Amino acid sequence: MPARTPLHGTAARPRRARLMPRPQAEAFLRALAAANPAPRTELAYSDPFTLLVAVVLSAQTTDAAVNRCTPALFAAAPTPAEMAALGAEGIGPYIRSIGLWQAKAKNLAALARELVEKHGGQVPATREALEALPGVGRKTANVVLNVAFGQPTMAVDTHIFRLGNRTGLAPGRTPREVEERLVRRCPPELLRDAHHWLILHGRYVCKARAPECWRCVARPWCNYRDKTEAPG
Repeated sequence: MPARTPLHGTAARPRRARLMPRPQAEAFLRALAAANPAPRTELAYSDPFTLLVAVVLSAQTTDAAVNRCTPALFAAAPTPAEMAALGAEGIGPYIRSIGLWQAKAKNLAALARELVEKHGGQVPATREALEALPGVGRKTANVVLNVAFGQPTMAVDTHIFRLGNRTGLAPGRTPREVEERLVRRCPPELLRDAHHWLILHGRYVCKARAPECWRCVARPWCNYRDKTEAPG
């Protein structure tokens, strides 16, 4: 039987580096902070509801692909009541270009109905209530709590999972292990923004197949054993 990967879409389990001591981990994070003092999500949204929809759509899909389809969807249904009225059949044509669009259309229709019926049309600001909504798991809830409500959460996607293991910042066998270790090891004043620093760093510098270590501002504190040099 082939080995199971901890996150769907991950080609192979990241090579785990030696765990950074806490002072080293803090220096790593502060280097990322100095390079990007005002990080933000790359998903386009205007309020907690449109953020929630965008994050649900982003599962196993790039933020860029989501941003291409959501303007028309949000113009047609900017509120939970209007999204619920569209239903899965009405939502589907707007999101056909992204992965798993049929399941996502059903989840968005059901999610919108629950927001109307159980939450007065408002996105709840608690993890328990968010994770009870159709199509919303822990990672999605963490993003919404962090971005929409300013809570210091850590949403571990494939990029952060890889980076936590590759660098030694927060090695773990599962996304939950990496999340909990990052939360414990990150200085409290950095925790909210750390989610953005790490996901953007994993997306654009510490890439899956070819990390660009020569561009990494945190390289002096990284425990990755196979650092790459600039081409040529």
